[in-house]
Amino acid sequence: MISADFVASYLDAWNDHDAGAVAEHLAGGGTYCDMPTQRQLSGSELIAHLEDYFARDHCQYQLVGEILVGENAIAFQYRACPEEGSGQLPWTGAEFVTFEGDSVIRIEDYYRSPDVDAASEGGNGQWQRRVQRYAKSGLDDMAMKDFMAQLATLMSDEQCYLDPDLTLPQLAERLDCSVNHLSQVINAGFGMSFYDYVNGYRVRRAEAMLAGADAASQAILDIALAVGFNSSSTFYSAFKKVTGQTPAQYRKTGDCSPQA
Repeated sequence: MISADFVASYLDAWNDHDAGAVAEHLAGGGTYCDMPTQRQLSGSELIAHLEDYFARDHCQYQLVGEILVGENAIAFQYRACPEEGSGQLPWTGAEFVTFEGDSVIRIEDYYRSPDVDAASEGGNGQWQRRVQRYAKSGLDDMAMKDFMAQLATLMSDEQCYLDPDLTLPQLAERLDCSVNHLSQVINAGFGMSFYDYVNGYRVRRAEAMLAGADAASQAILDIALAVGFNSSSTFYSAFKKVTGQTPAQYRKTGDCSPQA
């Protein structure tokens, strides 16, 4: 089971600002997902991204609270503490790590840095208003993290995102929580809408299918329908938002012949 030792080693790599060491925590072909910017990185691209980030970063990263362990995933929260005089503000985040056996195949990084808040949500004022709106819902930090881990495990294990008619109330029922609490977990915890959250899983499933050995024989529309999308237009829009490429472009980079 990957848990405390992995998290300690992983945070040490971040604190050493060692891009290569961070990347080595992923198995070959594993993916690091910067969820607020929807970037998915691996290998040399991830290392280049981290080197650029560490050149500007003046933070030390600390584990906050307990590590939550699921069947094939762990989740933990961290705090970024800027060096004195750096001019940076502290911020927090949460990471969800998916593994197969002892190999980490995916790390999802959800965070609330001042830069991202300003760029994506009109500044900290809007973020603070959203936090205040959810503060009345009754979920404390520990309950929030627990629900986030449960939801990530549910989506991974039961693959309910494959249902094209999946709704927020249906997902709340499967998680055995209220609709308001699930909305808080997705909106405030993961920093995205219900549809963006669900479509993210659908896109990742589509990526695997587009890179598969039989991808060239599958029509893109068939793949879209197979992963839970109702139309090719919705699929194309969601896929490009997450990957920065159209499905056809993504398949072409995998040496597969596109087929509409």
